[in-house]
Amino acid sequence: MGMKKDRTVYVAGASSRARTAKGYIEYLAKNTGVKAFLVSPEMKDNPSTVEGIPVIAIGEDAKTKHGINTDYPVYIATRGVNQSKIGMELNAMGFTDIRPIDVHLDSYMRNEYVKRKYEKLGKSFILIENLHDGGARNATILGKIFVASSANDSVLNEDYTMLEKEEMLQVGVSTTEKRLPGIDNLDNSGKETENISGLNSQFCELTGLYWIWKNTTEDYVGLVHYRRHFLLPDNWIRLCDANNVDVILPVPLYVSPSVEMDYRNRHDSKDWDILMDYFRVQLPDEYEMAKEFFNENLYSPCNMLIARREVLNELCQWLFTIVFAVYKKIGDKDDPYQRRYPGFMSERLISYYFHNRRDRYKVIYANKNFLN
Repeated sequence: MGMKKDRTVYVAGASSRARTAKGYIEYLAKNTGVKAFLVSPEMKDNPSTVEGIPVIAIGEDAKTKHGINTDYPVYIATRGVNQSKIGMELNAMGFTDIRPIDVHLDSYMRNEYVKRKYEKLGKSFILIENLHDGGARNATILGKIFVASSANDSVLNEDYTMLEKEEMLQVGVSTTEKRLPGIDNLDNSGKETENISGLNSQFCELTGLYWIWKNTTEDYVGLVHYRRHFLLPDNWIRLCDANNVDVILPVPLYVSPSVEMDYRNRHDSKDWDILMDYFRVQLPDEYEMAKEFFNENLYSPCNMLIARREVLNELCQWLFTIVFAVYKKIGDKDDPYQRRYPGFMSERLISYYFHNRRDRYKVIYANKNFLN
């Protein structure tokens, strides 16, 4: 699979997905430029421009009013459930070269972008499927991946076969009387002081990560989601052990204009100020490095990782100290989505942590799925 080098293209969508698609397309297909973002006419809350490029409603009059040329290709960069409808709207407008960014194209663009970017920066980008088995391993090395799921999760429309070392973990148990069937791992189990289950509506899957930190003993331990799983070879534990891997992270995601501004644009900008103020006061040796990282465009999303036990312990000690301090300063929020700011911040923080310690830890990457 490769990127066609069309000099002019359109992108359908105007959200963060569309901005990400623009970044991939223009980086991977040199001399190609996005002329406009095209949106469904039913969507009324879109901005008039994105990164200085016009946002135009799909429709016949867009050709005459805005000079839209339907001979050019158009990439659909929206949620998968919306792509069919938008594709029909584009086709009705006259477009014939319509390219939905499905999971396969998205994965290709993401991996190719990161590979080329890291090569340019002199950084290592290793996918777990490219590792080689180094022979017999210590048979006592144990690994387990916990799959965070809550009573509020929507029903999956796709089947998924759990990996041999995956186990379900119900998170937010203290916030509901509902228990998911067949799940023995609960994020409020263990010592009463060793869980933060009651904070799940704010901390999201971090209540699961905290429980894993305090209540498990495997040599390699990980956290994924009921809809997002790492795509791993069956012998992932053996590969990690044989290659001295310290952590597996999701393949980084490109965001625009930067990691910091992506957060500020999507969440409360004042919260980011409080986070950075924590670095300035409490972690002055890391402040400039953190600012530099957050000014870049790549981070590993979703709070997913698999780490060597001692590495997980070190990360969690660092991470939860910061997140608890920031949460204490900001407090709760009424909006159910923005209330989850500790979880949103931690995605960026985990990525920064391993970037800043790349000389200390061996970090590799894995692709992930997304189940509808």
